[in-house]
Amino acid sequence: MTRPQMDLDIYIGAAASVLGLEVDPTWLGPVRFHLEISIRMASLVGEFELPDEAEPAPIFSS
Repeated sequence: MTRPQMDLDIYIGAAASVLGLEVDPTWLGPVRFHLEISIRMASLVGEFELPDEAEPAPIFSS
């Protein structure tokens, strides 16, 4: 799922404003690039089907 570049620029500006951050205009391209990658990765996770009986692990260990 790709989003129009302008929508991401508006989102970045709004998110930065809410967080009280200033995004240097020269960094807008790299920030947009990483956001696009994050959106693609999130869509892959969201599309992964899990069975209804799947439960989170109660204890995580290595």
